[in-house]
Amino acid sequence: MYLNYFKHKTDEKFHTIPQPIVDSWIVAENATSSDLKEISKILNIDWDDIQDSLDMMEIARIEKIEKDVFVVYARFPGALEVGMYTATLTIIISRDYFVTICPLICPIVQRILSEPSDLSTQSKAKCLIHILLRIVQEYTKVIKRIRVEVININQDKDVSKMTDEEITDLTRKEENLNQCLNSLQPLKEVIEEILSGKFTILYEKDQDLLEDLLLAANQAEDLCRLSLKIISSLRNSVQIIITNQFNKTIRLLTALTIILNLPTTISSIYGMNVSLPFEKSPYAFPIIIIFIVIVAICSFFFFQRRRWL
Repeated sequence: MYLNYFKHKTDEKFHTIPQPIVDSWIVAENATSSDLKEISKILNIDWDDIQDSLDMMEIARIEKIEKDVFVVYARFPGALEVGMYTATLTIIISRDYFVTICPLICPIVQRILSEPSDLSTQSKAKCLIHILLRIVQEYTKVIKRIRVEVININQDKDVSKMTDEEITDLTRKEENLNQCLNSLQPLKEVIEEILSGKFTILYEKDQDLLEDLLLAANQAEDLCRLSLKIISSLRNSVQIIITNQFNKTIRLLTALTIILNLPTTISSIYGMNVSLPFEKSPYAFPIIIIFIVIVAICSFFFFQRRRWL
């Protein structure tokens, strides 16, 4: 379903209106195909042009579908489901309407609608920039939170004692950052395209706001790359330690196998029905036992000197 909002610059908050009017904001959340068809009638466009709004995997981009209608696809961060850390948010700007469409509930849009601000639904370009800025700020929060958690793990946790659950959690954090980075990069391209003047949706006074937004996106991207490097370094350390521990275990087992195998070999030989040294001697058993002990001790010191034990 969708709701209609209107706000003049002098108003403290957005207020709902029963029907869309000129310069109103149409908010469609948990959107369906029928919502898109109704919105396309209001905007007087083909609904096929905006059906990508329901695609959860849609990447950030900007399109001009009519003379005065622009569509901006963006992705906002959030813990949505297993393996998915971002979702699609579509922003449509026409001459008369400002529209946001999301296949889920978008907390960023909800906060903007509920908080006091100096935004106005009549300033569509400023609303667009404000939403994109909130998205970038949300990415920055997520990236900083993950970065702090990873740094704490690196400082407080003995990497060699990390459990499988902790390693899995580290992998999830890395995937989350990768999805943030994959969303920030095309979002930057969208901002750059708007700045280039190809899409005439900005007033001159909005140029500085958009440049600040681009700077914030660049900083978020740099922070994300840095956090990924920290995780990669930590993961490599864990992998090296695990590999080293595995090699130590293999060497230990190999050394013990050899030490135990030598007495077994000697015992097996003296169990054969053939002529053998000391078989007639009354001291044969203690001599063989002493020899086995000497061989085992020599083998033990040999492997200990090689640091296999």
